[in-house]
Amino acid sequence: MFKTLLRKDGVRVMSINEPSDDTPTGNLFEAMIESLDEFYSANLGEEVTRGMRESASRGFYIGSYSPYGYRKVKVSDGNKERPKLAPEPHEAQIVVRMFNEILEGKGLKEILKGLNREGIAGPRGNEWIKTTIHGILTNEVYTGTLVWGRHSVKGLAPIRVENAWQPIVSKETFDNVRNLLKSRAPLYLHPKRTASHFLLSGIAKCGYCGKALIGHDAKNGQFSYYVCGTLLKKGAGSCPACYINGKVFEGAVVDKIKERILTEENLEELVRQVNEEMDTASVEYRERLDSVISELDDVNQRLARLYDALETSRLELEDLAPRIQELRRRQVQLLNARAELEQKLSDRRVYLADMETVTHYVKDLRNLLDDSPLTERKSFIKSFIKEARVTGAEVSLIYTIPMSPRGITNDELAVLPIVQYGGR
Repeated sequence: MFKTLLRKDGVRVMSINEPSDDTPTGNLFEAMIESLDEFYSANLGEEVTRGMRESASRGFYIGSYSPYGYRKVKVSDGNKERPKLAPEPHEAQIVVRMFNEILEGKGLKEILKGLNREGIAGPRGNEWIKTTIHGILTNEVYTGTLVWGRHSVKGLAPIRVENAWQPIVSKETFDNVRNLLKSRAPLYLHPKRTASHFLLSGIAKCGYCGKALIGHDAKNGQFSYYVCGTLLKKGAGSCPACYINGKVFEGAVVDKIKERILTEENLEELVRQVNEEMDTASVEYRERLDSVISELDDVNQRLARLYDALETSRLELEDLAPRIQELRRRQVQLLNARAELEQKLSDRRVYLADMETVTHYVKDLRNLLDDSPLTERKSFIKSFIKEARVTGAEVSLIYTIPMSPRGITNDELAVLPIVQYGGR
């Protein structure tokens, strides 16, 4: 098309390696060559894709860059050498640490802050960010699994090879972390539910049809109720659910949280667990401190050698300045990390609070449920209650975590007062 447009303007296109004259025969020959070139290009693309899929199916690593925690190693494949992955010892420890900290209850932001404070460089030498850590924690490559071709433009099924290389974490650990991250992901709620002035909106469910219970104000404004969404929309006979008095329902749930979760017994147990965790953490802090001190000594020795080279005029300042600046930055990071770890070790001892202090904490938390703004109370309740399922006049509470020492995750409330629906 472009050649035709150029010819109309009197411009002739010449080819050096595919000569042709400006005659009907030459034009035909030129078209044949272009068709062959196009076929060769398309066929080459097919061959390259086929070759890459074949290599991937045999467990060879196709990516340009090795994932953080791994390094490329060459293995013999007949007369050729092809790349596979092998754990990089230092980075692999960081990957294992990330997975373990997630299982211990830490969040992505807390993990990245710890890594950056300790001066641990990210995959490209930069500081860590949440998306990078999340990408590592959700990448099956760390279980030794190769997955290639997820986003094939030709619609080809991805290649998946188990045990393609040595795993850094077990499949069980990977699955547990993935499930935890999924459970912690923020819920996307309808704006009406988010802005609702009802305390249990988004939590209360109908035990008959499974639909959400919707907060509903009476016309006179004096009373409020929770009613099944099916019953509210389709009318009498659509669901056997009843209208539930809103204030009584919400009060019963709040009282149950105070009874089961916000107790002196639970907080004492929590303090005890924190003490044990701190004792375990002190060992980890000591190991990290030893590693930081070792690397800091190495950086100091490197700087000393560079300064010696400057003093003896073996090398010029402009040649060494970038490397000196890089080592100095690393030196500052390590010094900060060492100071922080030493402080943690000195402050690691935590004493069990006395009964008076624990009682004060319980009182404050209970006041939060009674006196705080609605948005804070709703957020506080959702951190403990996953669902309040109402069947008739009975309510089943499902807790998000077993806070009680007895490990209770499900609870039944006493019968609630109900209001029969009259069909109007």
